[in-house]
Amino acid sequence: MASVSRRRRDYEGIDEAPWRSWLRDGQRAVLDTGCTVARYLYRGGRRLYRYAQNNAQPWRTLYEDEATTSGLTDGPPLEQNRIIFVNRPQPIKFVNNRITTAKYSVPSFIPLFLFEQFRRYSNCFFLLIGLLQQIPDVSPTGRWTTVTPLVFILCVSALKEIVEDFKRHRADDETNRRKVEVLRDGRWSTILWQEMLVGDICKVVNNQFFPGDIVVLASSEPQGISFIETSNLDGETNLKIRQAHPDTVHLDNTPALVDFTATIQCEQPNRHLYEFNGLLKDSNNKTIPLGLDQMLLRGSMLRNTNYIYGVVVYTGHETKLMKNSTKAPLKRSSIDRQTNTHILMLFLILLTLSLISAAFNELWMRAHSDWYIGLEDAQNAHFVFNFLTFLILYNNLIPISLQVTAEIVRFFQAKFIAMDSEMYHAATDTPAMARTSNLNEELGMVKYIFSDKTGTLTCNIMEFRKCSIGEIIYTLKGPDEKLEDTLLYQNLQRNHPTAPVIREFLTMLAICHTVIPEQVGDTLNYHAASPDERALVLGAAQWGYVFDQRTPRSVRMRAPHAVEEYTVLNVLDFTSARKRMSVVVRTPTGQIKLYCKGADTVIYSRLAGGEHAQYADTTLSHLELFACDGLRTLVFAVADISEQFYQDWANTYHKASIAIQDRERKLEEAAMLIENNLRLLGATAIEDKLQDGVPETIAALLKANINVWVLTGDKQETAINIGHSARLLHAAMPLVILNEDSLDGTRECINRHTAEFGDNLLKQNEVALITDGKTLKYAMGCDLKKDFLDLCISCKVVICCRVSPIQKAEVVELVSSSTGAVTLAIGDGANDVAMIQRASVGVGISGVEGLQAVCASDYSIAQFRFLLRLLLVHGAWNYSRISKLILYSFYKNICLYVIELWFAIYSAWSGQIIFERWTIGFYNVIFTALPPFAIGLFDKLCSPEIMLRHPVLYVPSQQGLLFNVRVFWVWAVNSILHSVLLFWLPMLMVSHDIVWPNGKDGGYLLMGNIIYTYVVLTVCLKAGLTTHSWTWVTHVAIWGSVVLWFLFVMIYSNVFPTVMIGAVMQGMDRMLFTSLVFWLGLILIPIATLIPDMLVTVIHNSMFKSMTEAVRESEIKQRDPSALLTHPRHSAADARHALVRLATYGFAFSQEEGGSVSQAEMIRAYDTRQPRPQQS
Repeated sequence: MASVSRRRRDYEGIDEAPWRSWLRDGQRAVLDTGCTVARYLYRGGRRLYRYAQNNAQPWRTLYEDEATTSGLTDGPPLEQNRIIFVNRPQPIKFVNNRITTAKYSVPSFIPLFLFEQFRRYSNCFFLLIGLLQQIPDVSPTGRWTTVTPLVFILCVSALKEIVEDFKRHRADDETNRRKVEVLRDGRWSTILWQEMLVGDICKVVNNQFFPGDIVVLASSEPQGISFIETSNLDGETNLKIRQAHPDTVHLDNTPALVDFTATIQCEQPNRHLYEFNGLLKDSNNKTIPLGLDQMLLRGSMLRNTNYIYGVVVYTGHETKLMKNSTKAPLKRSSIDRQTNTHILMLFLILLTLSLISAAFNELWMRAHSDWYIGLEDAQNAHFVFNFLTFLILYNNLIPISLQVTAEIVRFFQAKFIAMDSEMYHAATDTPAMARTSNLNEELGMVKYIFSDKTGTLTCNIMEFRKCSIGEIIYTLKGPDEKLEDTLLYQNLQRNHPTAPVIREFLTMLAICHTVIPEQVGDTLNYHAASPDERALVLGAAQWGYVFDQRTPRSVRMRAPHAVEEYTVLNVLDFTSARKRMSVVVRTPTGQIKLYCKGADTVIYSRLAGGEHAQYADTTLSHLELFACDGLRTLVFAVADISEQFYQDWANTYHKASIAIQDRERKLEEAAMLIENNLRLLGATAIEDKLQDGVPETIAALLKANINVWVLTGDKQETAINIGHSARLLHAAMPLVILNEDSLDGTRECINRHTAEFGDNLLKQNEVALITDGKTLKYAMGCDLKKDFLDLCISCKVVICCRVSPIQKAEVVELVSSSTGAVTLAIGDGANDVAMIQRASVGVGISGVEGLQAVCASDYSIAQFRFLLRLLLVHGAWNYSRISKLILYSFYKNICLYVIELWFAIYSAWSGQIIFERWTIGFYNVIFTALPPFAIGLFDKLCSPEIMLRHPVLYVPSQQGLLFNVRVFWVWAVNSILHSVLLFWLPMLMVSHDIVWPNGKDGGYLLMGNIIYTYVVLTVCLKAGLTTHSWTWVTHVAIWGSVVLWFLFVMIYSNVFPTVMIGAVMQGMDRMLFTSLVFWLGLILIPIATLIPDMLVTVIHNSMFKSMTEAVRESEIKQRDPSALLTHPRHSAADARHALVRLATYGFAFSQEEGGSVSQAEMIRAYDTRQPRPQQS
């Protein structure tokens, strides 16, 4: 589908009427500026034709058809647009402003919860068994022995889901219950966000988030200007300028707003953050065009503006922010999915065993048909009934308690995460929080981390750090350092040879910018669209050159020696193509100077030769040092302009500024005429301040074999600088840069780089890939998606810049679905919600950007550095714990219940149980319930300090070495072998029966209880062999379980006939405990059963040492753990091919381009001598 981009063409002397036309079928709408009649080339153009005739004014913008622009679609017919009545009731009911990120609502809870629970095959299986048990004379274990625990399990799971989703609802309520002022019934009322309606006129004050998508009518600033911060939407920290239409700026007071009625016609809700089209028709039938320049989006924040008045056009889930979000998914861990598969395999085995047993029953019946045996009724039994009997008998091979045990363990694991004081951020009183517990073990399997930049890696704070002036590096003075003690000040006072250059440099810092000062009491505040410029002005102020006043034609600076006022003649705006910004000023002495700052490449190419470039080489080396430290650099230069040259140039520049065609190109050419013959002054280094511990965290994550990708809406240069400062990139790392403007160009670039990797393709190489949103749109196409992914996987680091929220989610989805790896997305803003929800695990940063990311996340932390402990400690621990818990649960069930199969050989395949009915039911609930909890909650691979000191310990869990098909069936076979020993050894031991003094023997039930006792002791000791760390809880769980069984036997053997249950168990304790054979077997049989396991463990740890065992041993011996490994791992060879590298040294500069108001227009609208208007 054809899309559109625009090219602004202002017509001098006439009020501009911004307009956007929808283009259809790839045709071009061409409008004659300067004429009163517009030509149209397609059917939809007729409306524009009539509008142009009625208004008789020139068109401001021209939209051209380009197949290369993403995110836009052809517009809907006019009759399908949204009609909004301002200050009046709406005839059509729009959605409310309440949002929810929770998984469940009251009506949807039961169906969604049951769907989620019965996605687990085990629950489906036990439901089937429970139904089969209701058939009369089929179940050997009673009717309710399966249904009751299944209902209990579902109730526990439901309670856990309710508790966790309640937290999400509570976080949603925090957002929905924020307050905003709206104009209703002629007065301002304070209401909750969720009560705001489409068509309301609202007032938003400085430093507040916008509660919906709002069309600005007026503001406190001149000409209806307002500043907004969109870091919560696109990750950019620079402020953007929005401007009310000139025909509505007078609505800056309550009486005017009360009398204001209008109709807004705009497009239907969509997810395009950078597109908006509409018309406002007032009570005088005057039509006013609306565009993105008048749109204030939910999720962005008002900055440096006292207040704005606006009309709400989109609310709730119809806002562009929420359109870029997705519904909260129902996530499941990889281990859960693998367990499902294993349960399915066990179910097939169970069916097979049931069929075999039923078949053997038929054969036995036919072989033993003698009349005196009395099997007439049994012979009439149907084969199917026998099959169902055995199916119910063997169903406990699949542990019914597994799900509820795992749910409870996960719940408490989540509590341990929240209680971890090492992840508590005291400054904001914010602990870590697990918003779901279903993914605890997934934290230990993460292979790819997708991180936002702004607010996640950085603090959204730019700080002036260093500068290079005259071959000397100066560092900004510390908080406790006096100005007089700094080297720069001393060089100025001592008339150092570079003193004139220092003064010129500091003067340039103080006046070459578009910052607006504001005096509030004794405090001077700076408002800047660019955070870099604000940092530069603050840096100059610390050295005594204070910028304190701006008028439409001048700026004033307080220097140590005097107060100077400079006349601003021209401002040449920064653009990403120019990579520089200049101002032409007249000094207090009447001299004209041009101050120019920008990237080193563009400034150096414009330097005059000879002595004017005397510091060039040294400054360039300083820039390289700054860039290696991850600092953002700018180069500063000045040129002296003669009066005559300036007058001639000003004439040329004026003609370019009023050109109808190719205005941008002509303005750039005019700027190049004066931005020449520059004299180098120096360079600055600004730190985009990282959060504490970010470089160390990323370095440790990389050592843990985790790939870190940065997905940001910020500029490429900024992202690369952050990559260096965060140690994601290093100076020697080659960069593959994909910046293409077409599909063919993207294909050629990807294929070329893929070919250069050669045999190293799909191997991790010490290479970083950098791409932007436009290129990513083509790369994510169907025919290029696989090649692009192969190229990304071959690189150690991937940075995607200028990407939209949906593109972030698409990248995460591509990696998750194509590689099958566990992915983690982390961010703090609303623009990160989509990728957080799409990733296997979503982590939200509890920052200052609102709660959207936290509400949508599975886990929340206060700082990025806490992610290291969350993964390497809690993640690895929880993966190991859950893996062992599941394996152990299957082990102990198979170990006991396969004995029923061996007993069937002796019971004529009749389905008779060898164990007493209640002991079967209590096996998982009481007698072996504690060891799984001890393993799942308290087992530790290593201490937290060792886990963090050796990130490589994360690799086994990441690669799924502790829980996979091979490991599962090793445990299953081991449990079958144990069941063989635990059945046949006691059978051999009592093969001639045990006769007590009263002449009676024990019968089959005594045999069952002997075997049961040995099984309980064996599986409890097996838990001890499995655990890595013994605590008092471990001892209580293991030995306490054995004690519980003995206490149960003693009590249960003596309750009959006082209580009419357990008649068959009467006197069982005396028969067991008075038998020397029983006590001898209690010592020998469990040991004999576990000796092979112990031998295998010793041999494996001696000859095939794992990294975990190597580290544990090294901590004792204080040796290098890699020296203890039998087979050290070798890193992959580096890719040997030519790669693109950056030509600049850390250049980065943040400023909005192509806004509704140019920087030159914006600063001329301000006179800081006049007091700013207050709210009315």
